[in-house]
Amino acid sequence: MKFEQLDMNLLQTIADMKKFPTGALNIRRDGQAVLRQSSPNISITTNPENGGLIVDIKAGTKQETVHVPVILTKSGFKDKVYNTFIVGEDADVTIIAGCGIHNDSHADSSHNGIHEVIVKKGARLKYVEKHYGEGSGKGKRILNPTTIIKMESGAVAEMEMSQIKGVDDTLRSTVAYIKEKGNLKVVERLLTHDNQIAESDIEVHIEGGGGVAQILSRSVAQDSSSQVFKAALYGENECSGHVECDAIIMDTAKIRAIPQLVAENAEAVLTHEAAIGKIAGEQLIKLMSLGLSEKEAIDTILEGFLR
Repeated sequence: MKFEQLDMNLLQTIADMKKFPTGALNIRRDGQAVLRQSSPNISITTNPENGGLIVDIKAGTKQETVHVPVILTKSGFKDKVYNTFIVGEDADVTIIAGCGIHNDSHADSSHNGIHEVIVKKGARLKYVEKHYGEGSGKGKRILNPTTIIKMESGAVAEMEMSQIKGVDDTLRSTVAYIKEKGNLKVVERLLTHDNQIAESDIEVHIEGGGGVAQILSRSVAQDSSSQVFKAALYGENECSGHVECDAIIMDTAKIRAIPQLVAENAEAVLTHEAAIGKIAGEQLIKLMSLGLSEKEAIDTILEGFLR
């Protein structure tokens, strides 16, 4: 299958793929799987029920990565896919997902990705998902990711979910269920500009004793964009959890942060903190005194904030 330079640019942006990796890989372009390869420990097959992927990672697999990026290059194309990831017991792996849309048309292009992730007993997972949009057309670039993660006893997972730029509308839904002594960290980074709209809705249920959850959000809203961040943390057993939202607001943008804590057990310890504000003047002055222009100083601050 031939890949154009446009395809490779999108893949590099969302999955850091300068070339195709040798391990497990599935690239979806405009609704079709155009490149697929399994590895001895990671099987990628088509789910006959919905046409999505089943990524099955063998128990005990260590230090392997599976790439499952999605790119849309057909203007006005609307894509929807259901993927299931099963991380076997005591495995330690990384999943690189994400979607990039290039749209030069007046018609909207969209991708709805529904991911179910099952992390088996004692397994460790790092899940990385980047979203990006580009193109000269007036048609919108729409991304609506849904992630459902189920963590068995002693499982550990870190989820890094980033929206880089260029996404006009997004509704990001994440739901997690954590069994005893499971540990989940969700890190979200979000950038909006122009008239973009973004809503993030995260819901975490700590069901088992000794469970731990962290939800950390960092966002920047520029121009006339608007953001809504919702995070609900349910402590249903003896557990600990923390929600943190830190946002920079610029120009005429709007940001709403709505943290929610629900303790259903006397031994649940749940906390939250939220902060929304502008770039501090002393930060700009310090960087500009080093020779940066105001724009360069702002870009440097934002890049460091979203890192």
